[in-house]
Amino acid sequence: MDINDLRAIVTVLSFVSFVGIWVWAWSRKNRERFEEAAQLPFRSE
Repeated sequence: MDINDLRAIVTVLSFVSFVGIWVWAWSRKNRERFEEAAQLPFRSE
């Protein structure tokens, strides 16, 4: 195993992590929570 193999593995793991976070962020079950969090700056008490 040389440095290029390690670089390829890190690249693939980074891409898989990115896709996982993207899927989590756009999940329908998280939409309501994110919409509520987006409105926090506009609420006045």
